[in-house]
Amino acid sequence: MSTLTDPPKESFRLSMLIYDTRYRSLTFQVIAALVLALSFWFLGNNLIQNLRAAGLNISYSFLGDTSGYDINQVLIDYDSQSTHLRAAIVGVLNTLLVAFFACLTATVFGVIAGVLRLSNNWLVAKVMSVYVEIFRNIPVLIWIIIIFTIMTAVLPGPRAFRGDNATSSMVLDLFAFTNRGIYIPSPQFESGLFASAGLNWLLVIAFLIGSWFATRRVAAWATAKQEKTGERPSTLFINLAIWFVPFVLLMLIMGLTWDVPALKGFNFQGGIKVGGPLIALWFALSIYTGAFIAENVRAGIQAISKGQTEAASALGLRQSRVMNLVVLPQALRVIIPPLISQYLNITKNSSLAIAVGYADITATLGGITLNQTGRAIECVLLLMLFYLTISLLISVVMNFYNNAVKLRER
Repeated sequence: MSTLTDPPKESFRLSMLIYDTRYRSLTFQVIAALVLALSFWFLGNNLIQNLRAAGLNISYSFLGDTSGYDINQVLIDYDSQSTHLRAAIVGVLNTLLVAFFACLTATVFGVIAGVLRLSNNWLVAKVMSVYVEIFRNIPVLIWIIIIFTIMTAVLPGPRAFRGDNATSSMVLDLFAFTNRGIYIPSPQFESGLFASAGLNWLLVIAFLIGSWFATRRVAAWATAKQEKTGERPSTLFINLAIWFVPFVLLMLIMGLTWDVPALKGFNFQGGIKVGGPLIALWFALSIYTGAFIAENVRAGIQAISKGQTEAASALGLRQSRVMNLVVLPQALRVIIPPLISQYLNITKNSSLAIAVGYADITATLGGITLNQTGRAIECVLLLMLFYLTISLLISVVMNFYNNAVKLRER
């Protein structure tokens, strides 16, 4: 129902798409989307026509062919008679393995170095400054080669462990450090609940995840009680019981045993081999990226007002407690965004693994498979898709965590 004061309704005209601010931004977005779509269509059509003229076509049937090459570091069953697809999967798992552990250790190195750079101890602060300036200003490829060269030159070969007059021995009769890699005991299940070892390990992971959620519930219960009574109940022994009791019972039920490596013939057999290329790549990515993370941590700490630390110290808190309870929780909102970029850099820099012979996805699918099959376009497209997918997943997970810790105003 209209009144005499209502303005007359204006009919829609095409000129409003340009001159009316209500529609102008939408018009430009639609035009940009059409131009982008036409550009992709033109490039794709041009590629297909050129391939057809050269007698080529896009096909991924080569993934089912026999690979014909061995891989020195594998997480799943693989041999030279496996397919190129399985070789690519092995490369993907190797890439994810080194990226995951490098992200963890780089974070540890970065947090420690970033905090110690602000230490009141002059010597400690200068040592950390030297670490940051040296490692972040030398390309990571050089560090990979240096660490791999030192490892192969310093550590003894397997034959040094042989005989009564052996010049080297295993650490605690469990670990062997050689120039070919590090050999560690391998956990195995004698009476697993599943026939597949992978399913048994998934069950273990599920138990650990369940324990983590249970400890979160305990923490929420303690917080609620603290808000109600003013006293926070101790949850240390409850959390220890939640973590260890189900895990130990599960290990006893599944019959956990250890396969200890032993020198047989010209090399160690049994256990888990952590190859030298993996160690060199892992450690180089960690110390290199850790130097950048240290600067992010330092910037985040310095972004917190000095009055926060002074107020916490006035309450009688020790410096370590002030850092853990007051400064770092607030600094996370400054640290997390650039930290996402460093995790992405670790994942992409892992493609340098081919320099030391580590078989990541770039070395398998983008290296040997590409050279054997000649399917350069297909292999490169798959590589691009893999790195794009992993980068987007890291961004989604870290942005979700960033939203969880960011400052919320009332």
